[in-house]
Amino acid sequence: VQLVESGGGLVQPGGSLRLSCAASGFTFSSYGMSWYRQAPGKERELVASISRGGGGTNYGDSSKGRFTISRDNVKSTVYLQMNSLKPEDTAVYYCNAVRGVDNYWGQGTQVTVSS
Repeated sequence: VQLVESGGGLVQPGGSLRLSCAASGFTFSSYGMSWYRQAPGKERELVASISRGGGGTNYGDSSKGRFTISRDNVKSTVYLQMNSLKPEDTAVYYCNAVRGVDNYWGQGTQVTVSS
């Protein structure tokens, strides 16, 4: 099982980034997918989640209205479009796949929002 995040980097406040998470080694379309983030000294928090078919989404309070989660079950990839980024969005962003007791994590990608 692999979850490989990409798309992180340094961006100025107000800018945008699109994160990708490429999955392999499991039946992607059978798993709910989520993005979490963890800033230094803070607990890991939910950013957004999406149902297996993509019809249902859920967002953390800090990302509502600015971030959009989507998935492509043909490409086995989940995305996170992040707009209007703020310095407080700086964190390592992790991709997560869940189905029942199966719970997989990626290695994370760093997002830094700074001028």
